[in-house]
Amino acid sequence: MSVAHRPDRTELGSRVRGAVLAPGDAGWDEEIAPFNAIGVHRPALIVAAERREDIEEAVRYAAGHRLPVAVQATGHGVATPADGGLLISTRRMDAVAVDPVARIARAEAGAQWHQVIKAAAHHGLAPLNGSSPLVGVVGYTLGGGLGPLARRYGYAADRVTRIHVVTAEGETREATPRRHADLFWALRGGKGNFGVVTAIEFGLVPVTTLYAGGLFFAGDAAEPVLAAWRDRTEDLPEEMTSSLALLRLPDAPFIPEPLRGRLTVHVRVAFLGTPGDGEKLLAPLRAVAPTVLDTVREMPYTDVGEIHMDPVEPTPYHERSILLDRLDEAACRRLLEVAGAGSGCPAFVVELRHLGGAVGRPAPVPNAVGNRAAAFTLTTVSPPAGPADPARSVTAALEPWGTGRAYVNFLTGPDTVGDARRLFDPETYERLVRVKRRYDPHNLFRFNHNILPGPGLTGPERRLP
Repeated sequence: MSVAHRPDRTELGSRVRGAVLAPGDAGWDEEIAPFNAIGVHRPALIVAAERREDIEEAVRYAAGHRLPVAVQATGHGVATPADGGLLISTRRMDAVAVDPVARIARAEAGAQWHQVIKAAAHHGLAPLNGSSPLVGVVGYTLGGGLGPLARRYGYAADRVTRIHVVTAEGETREATPRRHADLFWALRGGKGNFGVVTAIEFGLVPVTTLYAGGLFFAGDAAEPVLAAWRDRTEDLPEEMTSSLALLRLPDAPFIPEPLRGRLTVHVRVAFLGTPGDGEKLLAPLRAVAPTVLDTVREMPYTDVGEIHMDPVEPTPYHERSILLDRLDEAACRRLLEVAGAGSGCPAFVVELRHLGGAVGRPAPVPNAVGNRAAAFTLTTVSPPAGPADPARSVTAALEPWGTGRAYVNFLTGPDTVGDARRLFDPETYERLVRVKRRYDPHNLFRFNHNILPGPGLTGPERRLP
């Protein structure tokens, strides 16, 4: 990459309150380290932002020096490593506030979901967080946000009411349904293509408890359990959101003993109803085979992270996904051929998430989260591998049942970054291109599943002013 001037951290340091780091500085390694170590950032500079003004100055500096900009809060959703660019670390900007009367939460750029969950619970409310409470609020929401309450309340992006974002000229814009409405539409689903979000406001829902947890079965019961779960999804009420995962967890002390070093089947459930009704809904599954572990119980919403039991320590992994328009018997057979017992599948997790319900309906205020007719997501989480990673074969094998699209929040690792057209229907993508051209015509924000700012921009010219 050619640049107009060599980055000068002294110049930038005089304009921001937060630290400006160069390679080799104390704290550099800690600042760039993402939760998912599949992608290692090698930026030219890091700005450890402490306030909105730091982000504005960092973006102005980057634009003036032809440095592309990357943003990191937790690093769960690493796409393209920030090589040669300016990395804005937002983790210090983590304030969270809840208005219990309006049922609105406000989260700064670096806030994590566990902070919002705790703050909202004090008022008998809950956010539409994801499966892991350690994930950053902003990145998750900009990608749509598909969580344990999805079938009842929709995508997290559907509840957003206001976004403060620094766009490519270094100015903060307040995007709402009435102000910068095109930008508001694009940010909710278009991920980080349009600027650096400094704060986001969104609606909360009146949820205090769940009948939720996991049913774990031995791997040799995968066929009947998958069939029973698929049949159950055909008539589940919207109050139940569920998924089924084939797990291959390591033989490690932090893993529950029945799950160590063997294939297990994990049915994850979150039900917004009485425990009695929940037990009736799960009875057909419990009757299929003995469980090796059953964690389903009535729980406070603050324990929502126990449903999926996502990792709490950083680890490298690829995450790939496709959307399915159906899951028939043939699809289930094919999935078990490539990911079941004896398949040699290397993935830690192969998960089907049941969609429909509220995620299948248009958002109350339209946004760029599309593909709402899909019936399931299929996601693999696998260890690092080369271009011939055999975990790819799982999603490839199910493509005949796919919609031809993927879900952006379930795509991590540099080899998942390609043509962003596969994430959106053609009409949505073309509209996103127009918004990109207006707010980031030189593609300053491109360390992501990149939406190019329009035709006629190719090669280096598509990226630099």
